[in-house]
Amino acid sequence: MATLLHFPAKSHPCSSLKPPIKPNPHSNPSIPAKASRFSLSFSCQSLSAKTHLLNLIADQERGLKTQTNPEIRSQIIEAIDSLSVLGRDLITTGPSLSGTWRMLWTTEKEQLYIIKNAKWFGTQVGDVLQVIDVENLKLNNVITFPPSGVFFVRSTIEIASNQRVNFRFESVYLDDDIRVAKDIRGDYLVVDRVPYEWKE
Repeated sequence: MATLLHFPAKSHPCSSLKPPIKPNPHSNPSIPAKASRFSLSFSCQSLSAKTHLLNLIADQERGLKTQTNPEIRSQIIEAIDSLSVLGRDLITTGPSLSGTWRMLWTTEKEQLYIIKNAKWFGTQVGDVLQVIDVENLKLNNVITFPPSGVFFVRSTIEIASNQRVNFRFESVYLDDDIRVAKDIRGDYLVVDRVPYEWKE
């Protein structure tokens, strides 16, 4: 599900990003150069941490293989913790939380059980989705069974803080591409934003 990302040392996107030698005449003079350098540094750290996490989970079959490999599980959770430190000041319960999110990796046993055992019922699991509508305080958990089967559970949400949704989960990191969450049971979830919108 996840895409393996690799950046050679000489071509890493952040390696070529350097503060300009001369001021940009079109830049906002109210933003000091120090703030620009800080933003650049944060972006590079986030990209590096995100890439590391995605590489770790890329071959884990959405978490199935992780269940029997405590060493890789520990590495993944450590990578999530590192990303959450970078995202600690982000607002992850705003409008950007809305969308159709596809599961890349999880520790949630119920979902992994369905993924693993669907074959015994003559089917297989397709995309596993979270469809969130912050404005209307709605969340649908969706499991698809290609070509046309689907199982979903409707629920409502309540925004509790900048990163927490009661009584379900805390999104410890969110950007345009991925979201990383931890729920009240201590399970982890890594999802990416899909280019389509799931509807009932």
